[in-house]
Amino acid sequence: MTTIPESMTLRVTQTQTLNPLVRLLRLARADGGVLPGYSAGAHVRVQVTLPNGTSDWRAYSLINFSTITDATAAPTEYCIAVRRDDAGRGGSRCMHTIAQGATLAVQAPRNEFPLQAHTGTTVLLAGGIGVTPLTSMAAQCRAAGTPVRLHYAGRSRTLMAFLPELQALLGQDLQLHIDDEAGALNIPAVIAGCAPADRLYLCGPQPMLDAVLAQAQALGWLPGRVHFELFAAPAVAQGDHAFELVLEQSGRTLTVPADKSILEVLIAAGCDPMFDCQRGECGVCAVAVLDGEIEHRDYVLSAREKSLGNVMHTCVSRAKGARLVLDL
Repeated sequence: MTTIPESMTLRVTQTQTLNPLVRLLRLARADGGVLPGYSAGAHVRVQVTLPNGTSDWRAYSLINFSTITDATAAPTEYCIAVRRDDAGRGGSRCMHTIAQGATLAVQAPRNEFPLQAHTGTTVLLAGGIGVTPLTSMAAQCRAAGTPVRLHYAGRSRTLMAFLPELQALLGQDLQLHIDDEAGALNIPAVIAGCAPADRLYLCGPQPMLDAVLAQAQALGWLPGRVHFELFAAPAVAQGDHAFELVLEQSGRTLTVPADKSILEVLIAAGCDPMFDCQRGECGVCAVAVLDGEIEHRDYVLSAREKSLGNVMHTCVSRAKGARLVLDL
């Protein structure tokens, strides 16, 4: 299991309701001292209390609008925004009850979604609350004097956070796609508008990510041109079913319910699997498959690797049939 890094105790210095769904929190040391630095795309993990009384960790991207060079190298506060999800597991609901002055356990920043050096324009594509890591990316590009363009999609203007700040930061390089004003985001048009040297950074819901990757692949884009981060673990899909999971090395047989991942079942059974992102992005939880057909849902394996059917990622992928045998 991934080891949880030692955490800091930070005080909530400000809370602000940005719209009916999104709440901003600023976190700082009690003595106002310097916090660990971070780069654009980084996140912190915050300890939350779930409805059943247990504790867990949730990741929130760090927000920065400053265009001062190295503005985030030695910050005195972290800024995060949390979208309330009443259908979720309870972490966001907890964060929406935190009052100014409360203290939270916060892990130091990590960056699994960094900007990469390249010669073209950095094209940012945000869906809803997925805009949070892209704020820092846009600010870092402005600070460095490199070309950047942000496409920001949302259902309505009233539910889109940080519009004034982004408009001030980006001006004409901010392009809004608002469903109730102009219809849904035209993903083929966004992809077609990218020059050959441009790179695309995407954060949003899984359907948006799937559509972007499919369009980019159809146009012959190399995989390295699209960088992405999901802001939530995949939900249960229609047609998901329970299946038998055989652990060949230990001889154990487990049942994976329709609403649980293989990884969750392994952890509950007392196993010690390797994992990190739990969204199918990092590849840490890969395991060899000895028998059974795989329903691949990760974003790590190539189409050829998936067709071989001999490895899967336990955090998101499942069995197509009634049984899977893993080399565990």
